[in-house]
Amino acid sequence: MKVLFIGGTGNISSAVSQLAINEGIDLYLLNRGQRNTSIAGAKTIACDITNSVALTAALNNHTWDVVVNWIAFKEQDVLGDIALFKGKTKQYIFISSASAYQKPLQNPVITENTPLENPFWQYSRDKIACEAALQVAYKREGFPITIVRPSHTYNTIIPVTFGGSSEYTTVDRIKRGKKIIVHGDGTSLWTLTHADDFAVGFLGLLGHPKALGEAFHITSDESLTWNQIHETVAAAVGCEVHIVHIASDLLVAHNEELRGNLIGDKATTVIFDNSKIKSFVPGFSAKIPFTEGIKRTLDWFDADPSRKIIKQDTNDWIDAMIERYERVLPTAQ
Repeated sequence: MKVLFIGGTGNISSAVSQLAINEGIDLYLLNRGQRNTSIAGAKTIACDITNSVALTAALNNHTWDVVVNWIAFKEQDVLGDIALFKGKTKQYIFISSASAYQKPLQNPVITENTPLENPFWQYSRDKIACEAALQVAYKREGFPITIVRPSHTYNTIIPVTFGGSSEYTTVDRIKRGKKIIVHGDGTSLWTLTHADDFAVGFLGLLGHPKALGEAFHITSDESLTWNQIHETVAAAVGCEVHIVHIASDLLVAHNEELRGNLIGDKATTVIFDNSKIKSFVPGFSAKIPFTEGIKRTLDWFDADPSRKIIKQDTNDWIDAMIERYERVLPTAQ
């Protein structure tokens, strides 16, 4: 199977790329070659996807069994892909986002039929617009789409809300005994999925004839509270965690940029029904619990100290929010 990944070296996609190589897929990675990540066995096409002339020239002599775009975020991105790959691929997989699902949810159990509507986050609305454009191309022109909606998938990021992701700031605070912020009362449920588990479900969709025109989310079945998530991170580094709970609305009131990430995503309890992906890919089940997965992630950071990015502005913001909150509500201390 000849497969093109546009991107392919990121937090989620690198695990999928490696598994694809292990499974004998003839994998090509189209990217700008700016990441240090390399996937042994993959062929690289170095090109800036925003340069349409260079892109057309780089891909002109290729046809594909599957094309996956890991880095399409705007409607014009997928419209360009439709024009570029029409008649050139048997399947086009768009990486959407589970944040596109209805907010606020009418039912905390999410299926692929849950409506797509997020008035709080432009990122999610852009993904919804991408999906809509692809559905039109599929229905009118037979463009062979499959849509995949990852939720909070981790591998080379630390999956906490503040001072995490590519930062090491919150882990450093935990190690130093500093207080950290957890939104709300920390009891809403969240789903974290290790990229190695995601890769198994995703790979099963490549070239799957019945997956055309379908949408899937691929997540763990493990639901944890945000308190449990932060406590597990702390336990993995052998420390106690000192949590200050601050309401999501209050956090957004002091930083409007958090509205999408909190009100439009992480402040809501979500539970994913994975029966659809399991029916299409019978071998899929998420086997890596967060207690194990976070240790793998922390080991990845430990392997190269330069990855442990600690941002002073993040520390300053967390300290200021906690100080302000505890000054107004001294009983919170």
